[in-house]
Amino acid sequence: MTGISPFQLKKSVHINLTKSTHAEFRILLFRKGLSMQEVFENIAVRMVEGDEYLNNLLGEFEYNKKMRPLEKKIGKIDSDSIFEAIEQNNPIGEDDV
Repeated sequence: MTGISPFQLKKSVHINLTKSTHAEFRILLFRKGLSMQEVFENIAVRMVEGDEYLNNLLGEFEYNKKMRPLEKKIGKIDSDSIFEAIEQNNPIGEDDV
């Protein structure tokens, strides 16, 4: 990565991490003498420049994001089916309640 000239404008990015992820990430980077800023900047630059590994990882994230709603929908369908089956096969029956 080339150095950033003072004439280049920078944009800031705010991200939220869980406290435990943030703490473990900081420890990991501290042990390597790196800052979060350096790591995120280098990752972003490599992705933009077409790093094959990172772009494959990005594709995996995209796939997982698309599949999550499907998994939730399937889970909802399954739970609805289970409750319907329980109602239809209630051993007590409505008359007994």
